[in-house]
Amino acid sequence: MSQATRALAHAFDIGALAARRAFFLRAEDPPFAEIDAEQSFRPAYLRLAKAVPRLENGGHELGLVLLTKHKEENFANIARGWALLAPGGTLVCAGANDDGAASLEKHVGKAFGGVDSLSKFHSRVFWFAKAERTPPEYWRSLTTLQPVGDGSWVSQPGVFSWDRIDDGSTLLAAHLPHDLFGHVADFGCGWGFLTRHVLNSCPAVTKIDGIDAEHRAVEAARANVPDPRASFHWLDLINEATPATYDAIVCNPPFHAGRAAEPSLGQGFIAVAARALKPRGRFYMVANRGLPYEPLLKANFASFETLADNNKFRVTRAVR
Repeated sequence: MSQATRALAHAFDIGALAARRAFFLRAEDPPFAEIDAEQSFRPAYLRLAKAVPRLENGGHELGLVLLTKHKEENFANIARGWALLAPGGTLVCAGANDDGAASLEKHVGKAFGGVDSLSKFHSRVFWFAKAERTPPEYWRSLTTLQPVGDGSWVSQPGVFSWDRIDDGSTLLAAHLPHDLFGHVADFGCGWGFLTRHVLNSCPAVTKIDGIDAEHRAVEAARANVPDPRASFHWLDLINEATPATYDAIVCNPPFHAGRAAEPSLGQGFIAVAARALKPRGRFYMVANRGLPYEPLLKANFASFETLADNNKFRVTRAVR
């Protein structure tokens, strides 16, 4: 349980907030029973006894929003939370001080005309009642898929690099060969940039599985890559089985946990890729060049080589 969720539970324990029929966006352990939990990040979803990746039904008396470090995602979740409330219902937000919760509280107070709040466990909890004032138009626009980049893509906050093609994926795409074939996978597919690139540049690919732990990314990828050869899967690759074994895998692995680089996530992707490849299958990965991935590549693959290194990212090709 995060410090912000502990602070949220504290607000109910001391009676600052009263338990009512509620929903919880970006849910962790609910602070009381009978809460409709929404969690779109697969590892966190699997830890909850009962949850859905997206709530659609409204009319709740109480809404809880666990804030993230991403401002646009918080704006979107607060706008969605407001829409899920019954008139007069209360929306409660909780976030870590280090993630900018105090600044967001000011934005919310300005948008809705003031909030009540408390501080605990290096976090802030603030709340307001649903009245006549509505969320800003920009916040509402962030709640659904929308065009980004050159306009040929759609995405939404809550997805890695949601509004642009990240530099790592751009570098990997520039160094992928055109002779990939058969059944391919895109591990950590995000909103589908590399999946579409592989299909457009490798005519011998007959099928590609895009896999991501973030349900919002999978939603965007499905919209961005309507090619019938592509299928998308909401999976935690570290703890759940891959849908198939593959002739090739492309990967821009996640490596962040909270606010710090966490190389073990990328290391997990490397180990999973080695198990999921067919004999002589190829693995193409881009990663921050300072992360210690070479020993694991050496331990899991017959050979590997560096295809590109721009002093920020490194593209590696490994053969099982």
